[in-house]
Formats: sequence, structure tokens, C-alpha cells
Amino acid sequence: MTALLLAIGTLLAGGALALALSARPRAASTVAAASVVAAALLGLTPTLRVLSGGPTLALRLAWAVPFGELSFEMDRLSAFFLLPVLVLPALAAVFGSESLCASRGSRSLGPPWFFYNVFVAAMASVTLARNGVLFLVVWEIMALSGYALVTFEQEKAEVRRAGWIYLIATHLGTAALVAMFLVLADGGGRYDFAALRAIPPSATRSLAVLSLAAIGFGAKAGFVPMHVWLPEAHAAAPSHVSAVMSGVLIKLGIYGLLRAVMLAGEPSVWLGRALIVIGFGSALLGIALAIYQEDMKRALAYSSIENVGLITLGLGLGFWGRATERPEVATLGMTAALLHIWSHSAMKGAMFLGAGSVLHGAGTKRLDRLGGLLARMPYTGATLLVGATALAALPPMNGFLSEWLLVLALVRGGTTPVGHGNVGALLGVGALVLVGAMAALSFARLVGVSLLGQPRSDEARDAHESSPWMLAPMGLLVGTCIFIAFAPSQVVHALSPLATDLAGASLAPHSAPLATLGACNAALSLTLAAVAFLLRRATRKERASASETWGCGYVAPSHRMQYTGRSFSQLFEWMLPARLRPRLAPAQPGLARLDRTRAFPATVAFATDASDPLTRGIYEPFFSVWGTRFARLRWLQQGSLHAYVLYILVTLMLGLTWVSFRAWSGT
Repeated sequence: MTALLLAIGTLLAGGALALALSARPRAASTVAAASVVAAALLGLTPTLRVLSGGPTLALRLAWAVPFGELSFEMDRLSAFFLLPVLVLPALAAVFGSESLCASRGSRSLGPPWFFYNVFVAAMASVTLARNGVLFLVVWEIMALSGYALVTFEQEKAEVRRAGWIYLIATHLGTAALVAMFLVLADGGGRYDFAALRAIPPSATRSLAVLSLAAIGFGAKAGFVPMHVWLPEAHAAAPSHVSAVMSGVLIKLGIYGLLRAVMLAGEPSVWLGRALIVIGFGSALLGIALAIYQEDMKRALAYSSIENVGLITLGLGLGFWGRATERPEVATLGMTAALLHIWSHSAMKGAMFLGAGSVLHGAGTKRLDRLGGLLARMPYTGATLLVGATALAALPPMNGFLSEWLLVLALVRGGTTPVGHGNVGALLGVGALVLVGAMAALSFARLVGVSLLGQPRSDEARDAHESSPWMLAPMGLLVGTCIFIAFAPSQVVHALSPLATDLAGASLAPHSAPLATLGACNAALSLTLAAVAFLLRRATRKERASASETWGCGYVAPSHRMQYTGRSFSQLFEWMLPARLRPRLAPAQPGLARLDRTRAFPATVAFATDASDPLTRGIYEPFFSVWGTRFARLRWLQQGSLHAYVLYILVTLMLGLTWVSFRAWSGT
């Protein structure tokens, strides 16, 4: 535990030193990034030791705060989630140290690097905290430092809006977590996790705790309909911060949910079914909204909602299989969820850094202004191609493995003659295949429109490759994806003890096909590489002849003749319910209606509004109405210290009156 606390101290010290070096942006970036890398190296050894079966590490100290003690502990569950917390932010920091210096403008880099280091230290502390009060404190520090990172470009109106949405969502979730710990304590007054586990379980308490946990931790993980902050914050934040938020931060919502299940008692059937429904709903809605996004980072953010849904689906199958005594379903579902957590951290980390490289090299992340980047940014393009293949769950990449395990779990659940739910499990196979097909469409659109064809703007035409300091982290994450795809049995072996603890059964009897699947992935990759090499060699030997192609009647073909991202996805948009489709709004509202008194209509410009349908259809009207109503109470804000002291005095008097009445009545 000493090494882990030293790693957290290194993060805080590096952030403080970067803040002191605010006047020297390059030095501040270098110091902060180096401290994050050093902290990762310090923490990896004890984390891997515990994950591989070593003893649990613990540290407990007395403190002046009531309700328990200052308690840190690392068990297998903590070590599993701490591994990406250490690795991905270190790689993202190296990327960010170069990209921020290139795009900072007149902004100082000391404060953002300070908050980045605090953000990483808080995420690590969340996995180690073993006291409810300590957990909520570091959870809030993580939320506030994340807000500072999201609003890095606060001079932009859309960034400020994203920051407010993030802040509201995270604090609504924190309010649910405070209520969850109050219910867990059950009036006992102690919030140490060991004391909470010792309280005799009850069905009512378990239902209340897990419902509040699903709201509080689900808001952080991005469960639908609490997902609305993800596309806003991921698109607004710097790309290396978006990579950490998608690859690590939202996974801590999954960690918190699992920890709450361990505190509340044995998982029940209803919990498994609820998580299955939440998982399918998040996966379907997330990938449906990703298909028509014009901003690369917003598309990736909606894909994160889809992947969190797949993880939640695996957890639900694991708990459902455990509660209904289906050990095969439990182990397959839980292993798929845990494997996808690691895989998604690598896949989405590579993709967000790739999007950041595109933004750095081309100056834009809008698909309708990109095109032809594969020839101008070959290494970034290769990263996006590999990451897109993995996120689309296509062989031979690692995303295919976890979804294959999910399909197996659903098939076993539908064919095992135990209890109910067989038909639903088999229907789930079809729904999962639909999610996979939509993911393939989404990422074929994203990489096809951005990397292939002709440049659609001067920015894309003048794009340049990023520096080695930005390419190296992307290459390491791509290498991680390839390693998981080629050696799945070794990766599953590392996480199988935790999967066994959570599922209540071992995966060993069903793990033999994993080695075969890894060998097939490797063979398929080598075959595709050999075919590509032979085709390239053959085309070089052929004599090229220059001639004009038929231009379909156009004298000078241009990039405007290419499919855009919108035209690529338009057919699918028509299949969506009307409320989920993007809106076509006039860019000049005054010219929206046809003036019938004129011989020729006026020129009208239209723009596509691809904002989140739940935000614009539910949350914005709700907060607008209640904001107007609460604005009527502004007369209470007198701006006078005497008035505020009077409010405090009245509140204290009412509270003392209530306490006295309860004592007098004996209640």
C-alpha cells in the first residue's frame, strides 16, 4: 500500500509543481506528464501482484472526521479497475503534453495540468477508499477536477454549456450516492465498508441501496437516460481528457455499482434482469445516436454509451445466471463484462487520441470537412482503422471476443432448461446482433468519410501527421488491442479469479475455445496482411496509364460529388422513431417560410441539429420550466449579510424546535 500512496502523492506533487510553472507552458506540461508516468510505474507492481492472487493490501488510520476511520484497501476488484486508471492516463498525459502546447493559444497550462493530476489521483483513490465518507470526498474531488478539465476552452459557449450539463448530472448522481450510504448505514453511525457488510441484509434495504446505486453510479457510467453529459463533455474536453473520461472515468461507475452489490448482499434475480434491460437499452440507443453525428468525438462518446451498455448486459447476465443457478451463463456473462472493460479502455483510448491527432493535424473534427486523411496522416489513419474495427466487434480484433462471449451467454441462457427467461435470452441474441450491425455501420461511416476520398476542405487538404510524442501512445494502445485479440486466454486467465468471485463459478471448463479463437484471429490478421502486401506489390508492377474517367456529365469532378456523413446515414435515420432523428432546422429562421407574393422564393439555408433527443425533448424543457418558477424566489437573495444571518437563525430555530418536539414526544 505504501507504493500506491506514494504514487498518489507523486501525482499531487507533480500537479502542484506544474501549477507553479504556469508561466512556462512546456515545462509545466513535461513535469505533469512525467509525474503521471512515474505514478503509473510506482502503482503497477502492487496492482499486478494483487490481481494475480497476492494478498489484499490495506491501510487504516484514525482521523478526526466522524463515522469511521481513514481506510484504504486494494482487493482484486480494486486492482482490476486500478490497472486502466494507472495506464491510460499516463499514455494520455504524454499525448496531451504535446497537443496542449500546440493548441493552447494564450491560455496558461499550469492549472489544467494541476487539475489533470488531481483528477487521476482522485480516480485512483476511489478504487481504494473503504469508508463511505472518504469515498464521497474523493468522488466529489474527481467530479470537480473533471469539470475544470471539460471547461478548458471556456471562452466557447458550447464548452460552458457542456460544463454545466456535466456538473448538474454528476451532482444529481452524488446526491443519490449520499442517500445510498445513509440507507446502507441503517442508522448505525459507521460508514466503514466492513461495518456496512456486517449489517444483516434485508430485501427492502437491498432494493433501496441498489436502486440508488443504479442512479448514482449509472449517471457516471452513462446509463440511458442519464447519459446526456457524455456527448457534451467528451466533445468539449481536450482529446487526451476525453480518452481518460471514456476509457477510465465511466468505468468507475461500473466499479461503484459492483462495490454496492458486494455491500448490499447476495445479488438477486431482479438485479440481473434490471441490468440486462438497462444494458440493452443503453447499447441500442447509444449506437443509434452515434450513426448520424457529424462531430467525431460526439460519435465516439455515443459509442461509449453503447459499450457501457454491453458491459452492463454482461454483468446482468452474470448476476441473473448466478441467482438462477446457471453457472455457464454466470461465468460467460461476467467474463465478457470484465474483458470488455479492459478492451474498451484500450479501444476507445486509441480512438479518442486518434481524433485528437486529426484535430491537431487538420484543425477540425467535423466529418463534413474531412476526407483523404489516410494519405496525409497514415499513422493516425491506421490507428483509427484498427480502433474502428475493434469497436465494431469485427474479427480479428479484441472487440469481437467479448461480444462473442455475450452471445454464448445468451444462447446458453436460452437453451438451459432451468426456470424462465429462455425465450427472452434467445431474443437477446438477435438484439445483440442488431447492435453489432449498427456499430459496423457507424464506424464504417466514421473512418470512410474521414480517411478516404478527396479532402472536403482546405484544412483537410493541408493536414499533416502528428509528432512521435502523440503517435507513440496511440501505437501502444493499438498494440494492446492486438495483444488482447491474439492472446485472449492469457488475458482471461488474469481476470478469471475476479470473475469467479463475482459469478460464483469458474470459467475453466469453458475457456478452451478462447485459445483457438486467438489463434484464428492471428491467422486471419496474417492472411489479410499478406493479401494486402501482394496486391500492393502487384499494382506497383503494372504500367499505369493516365486517362480521364467518365464524370457522369460533370466537366470537373469535385469533392462535392462524394457521399457525406449525413448522406451515408440518412437511410438508417429514416428507420429511427421520429423523436430520435436529427432535426432539420433553418439556419435563417426568418426565411423558413415561403413568401408567396414573390416571383421567386428567397434563398434558405438549413442546418442539421444532431443534439441529444432526450436533452432537447425532456431535460431542457423540464429545467426551463422549473428554472422560471424558481426565479420568482430571487427576492430572497437580498445581497445583505444581515438578511442571510437572519435566514440561518430562523433555520436553526426551526431545527431546534423540531428536535425538542421529538424528544418531548418520545419519538
